Amino acid sequence: MLQQTQVKTVVPYFYKFTKKFKTLKALSKSNEKDILKMWEGLGYYRRAKNLLECSKKLVNDYESKIPETIDEIKKLPGIGEYTGNALLGLVNDKPSVALDGNVKRIFSRNLNKEENKINFNKFIEANKKKLFNTNRNADFVEALMEFGALVCKPKNPNCLTCCLNKSCKYFKSTNKIKGIKKKMIRNKNYDIFCYINKKKQIALTKNNQLGFLKNFNIPVIKESINPPIRKNWKHLKSYKNSISNLKLNINLYYRFSDKIPRACSWYSLEKNKEFIPSFTKKIFRQVSTLF
Repeated sequence: MLQQTQVKTVVPYFYKFTKKFKTLKALSKSNEKDILKMWEGLGYYRRAKNLLECSKKLVNDYESKIPETIDEIKKLPGIGEYTGNALLGLVNDKPSVALDGNVKRIFSRNLNKEENKINFNKFIEANKKKLFNTNRNADFVEALMEFGALVCKPKNPNCLTCCLNKSCKYFKSTNKIKGIKKKMIRNKNYDIFCYINKKKQIALTKNNQLGFLKNFNIPVIKESINPPIRKNWKHLKSYKNSISNLKLNINLYYRFSDKIPRACSWYSLEKNKEFIPSFTKKIFRQVSTLF
């Protein structure tokens, strides 16, 4: 849940999720529809799908236990190098470093080198005797993450009170490395076309051009062109929608129609029991003002 999502956002979802699924086995017996409904609003829904698939594989193939090696862990759905090492350390208490942005920043500043000039895997291998000189590997993995988030922060790091400042080349240097690069923000312009009928239904399709909503129902959507050609369509609203480093400029159009486009299905605007992505819910709210 914490991948690409802040702790304060995750906490209520986490409590609700673990209250419903108290064991890995209970989670594995659930279905994708229920999982997605509970995940609604968190975004990055592939995480939810992978979590469900992981639970099934762990229960069926690994007796409900995390595998003992990084290679085996990475065979689980959606598990890569970072998450694999985090699980290896946090769950199995094995020597590991979960290389996220916070941890890379700690090493980068300690060496006073830009991140793109450091081979982190080689650095960890060369310094493993120093790094893993502990029998508290799980605590070490978590401590690195927290240290980067709370002390060695992207902006205004707490260098004066930092316990590493005696060995930190960044702290000692008068020629400090450049600040952490910000994410490149991409702007996209989209026109969304809402076919609606008098029964308060909207046409939805899974065939869309938005990668982050692949396989999820949204109205017909096309990348904007200039000048726009919107014959027989009425403009409803223009608004912005931000998802990670993507900023979307949305132009919302509608028209009433009894005929539905190919590859679409009618969906009631008043339905709320099924899973609907937040992106689509915003559209629902706008279209509902027409009735």
